[in-house]
Amino acid sequence: METKVCRRSLLTESLALFCTGEKLSGGMPRNTPLAAAARAVELLPTDFSKALEFREIFGRSAPVEIDLGCGDGLFLAAMAEQNPGHDFLGIEQTIGRVRSTCRKITQKRLPNARVLRTEIADTVRHLLPPSSVEVIHLMFPDPWPKRRHHRRRLITEDFLRSIARALTAHGSLRIVTDHAEYFEQIARLLPRVPHLSRDSEASAYHSATSTFEERFRDRGAEIHRLRLRKVSEKARTLEHLPRQSEGSRREENP
Repeated sequence: METKVCRRSLLTESLALFCTGEKLSGGMPRNTPLAAAARAVELLPTDFSKALEFREIFGRSAPVEIDLGCGDGLFLAAMAEQNPGHDFLGIEQTIGRVRSTCRKITQKRLPNARVLRTEIADTVRHLLPPSSVEVIHLMFPDPWPKRRHHRRRLITEDFLRSIARALTAHGSLRIVTDHAEYFEQIARLLPRVPHLSRDSEASAYHSATSTFEERFRDRGAEIHRLRLRKVSEKARTLEHLPRQSEGSRREENP
């Protein structure tokens, strides 16, 4: 019950912030058609206890990609523009970043992109229908670098299991971070999540970048990428079985 109250309060706050004040952040007047269109880009579910219906949201059936923590929307808008056959939903909790994302989507006239203001973990656990998302992007999650804060990190075994539940068969989770220790911790979690397997094609990524990635690259930081794909438990087991050599197979099958 407490969770539902928090979500509804967040929705109420979001509506109030959008409907008051003279201008949007960045100086866009609120009474212009562009400002009205930007506000319409934000997805405002009437019931945060029900799973999202992507066909109803986007008006078609298409592969869905989710950008968890979409920030200012640079990556989300670029991906939606480059992939018109896919639908994109950004998840972001900060109202200023939601507004920025809405403006980018509106200015580029992208009918295949929307944004939802809510918390990431709750979205993954409660709002994403099972087997509904083809790709989930998680770009530069907060590493909470101090040891005493590690318990606040988003990526846990339970979180990854919820991601696996939401992905379609062979769907993928793509993680990007500049924090080497966090990257290693995530990798150590994988053996405990039977439906996610590390994809060797992690380097074959995408051309779009986020504002955070551009910032870290400018600083010369090393960027770590991890691509996980959803597999069956049987396929995961077979991947970890020792492979026989060609000679051994010939001896068994003369």
